[in-house]
Amino acid sequence: MTPRHDLADLAPSVDALFAEWDKPDSPGCTVAVIRDGQVVYQKGFGMANLEYEVPNSPGTIYHVASISKQFTAFAVQLLAFEAKLSLDDEVRKHVPELHDFGYSITLRHLIHHTSGLRDQWNLLGLAGWRSGDVITEEDILRAMWRQRELNFEPGSEISYSNTGYTLLGLIVKRVSGVSLRQYCYERIFGPLGMVHTHFHDDNTEVVKGRAYSYAPTPSGFQNVPLQYANVGATSLFTTVEDMALWDRNFDTPKVGDVALLDEMHRSGTLNDGTKLDYASGLVNGSYRGLRIVGHDGADAGFRTAYRRFPDQRFATMVFANLSSFDSNLLVRKIADIFLGDLMSPAEARTSDSPSKPAEFQIDKDDLHHFVGDYYCPELSVIYSISEVDGAISMDFPKGVATLQPVGVDAFNAHPIGLVTFEREQGNITGFRLDNGRVRRLLYEVWRR
Repeated sequence: MTPRHDLADLAPSVDALFAEWDKPDSPGCTVAVIRDGQVVYQKGFGMANLEYEVPNSPGTIYHVASISKQFTAFAVQLLAFEAKLSLDDEVRKHVPELHDFGYSITLRHLIHHTSGLRDQWNLLGLAGWRSGDVITEEDILRAMWRQRELNFEPGSEISYSNTGYTLLGLIVKRVSGVSLRQYCYERIFGPLGMVHTHFHDDNTEVVKGRAYSYAPTPSGFQNVPLQYANVGATSLFTTVEDMALWDRNFDTPKVGDVALLDEMHRSGTLNDGTKLDYASGLVNGSYRGLRIVGHDGADAGFRTAYRRFPDQRFATMVFANLSSFDSNLLVRKIADIFLGDLMSPAEARTSDSPSKPAEFQIDKDDLHHFVGDYYCPELSVIYSISEVDGAISMDFPKGVATLQPVGVDAFNAHPIGLVTFEREQGNITGFRLDNGRVRRLLYEVWRR
């Protein structure tokens, strides 16, 4: 159980964590602390909207980004417990439009990020989309239907893929016959009394009391627009007050039963038996000797974190609307205040300076071999490489990157990723692009 402290003694320490944002000219956050199923601390700091000077409060509605995933997973688990689908169903049973990659990809793979599917945000970014663009479910699905390769064999690795959760949201819609938004309202949010919570599937919808997204600038702050009209991986709108009701359901189930909640916390397993930390939109872990479960979120200027300490029946969450905000660090600092006497001593953090990549020399007389236009059939975009003043650069949708050689036929194209050219009989035929959650994306020679 959570140790008993006088809240009057602890509240000032929590307040102090957020003092630098507690002013009328700064974005900030909302915070809640739950102990034994009851909210013992909730407060807003800074502004939800700078233009109209609207302060943050516990009732401010936030886009919580990837914290959304646990609700999508819960909806899938509900359908599985009702035998309307199985977690071992192949995805193409419900989504036949998805390319047959030659492997069995199951719903379980999607839930645990082991499908090998390339990440939607990386793909759209490479195609020239920005977070301020209106991005619909249809936009994402069109990009996915064009994919012909995976990052890896399903179940052999874990690589965080928002694509999987967009597909899960689509599967909920197809199996239940209603949108993910409506299904979650009827089966989760409504029964729990989460009256200010919804999946935001219409970017034009007016939402009273919502927070807006910001980033710091040398002179203050700028708005970072977010126009998502897609759900499943993201786009849950909620408050810390409503999330406290969701948190209570884990300890005292009102929606779902103990068996379903146990399944929500069951970690994934790779093909070789390796157990993962990732469960169903929840990450199992530990902090200073105590078991924790939770998830973070980051979209545009929103930075959100939610952590439960199940053995202590304690939870805390921080929803922020400033891109420089470290919500993950702050939920841990809140836990230090309330649970510090149950914790192991904090480990000292070490920060190793990143090693500088070895310089690789390339004969400037060879640079012209790389010049040309390259077409990516899986994104329907053309990247152009040109030579200027003894260097080569890449024009991509909405940007330019200088290519720095890092190996034979390999270049770092910041911020795009690693470009590795392919040859046949010495002639360049194209290149592969590695971009974190997208691996070996093929670009073919289009015109030289």
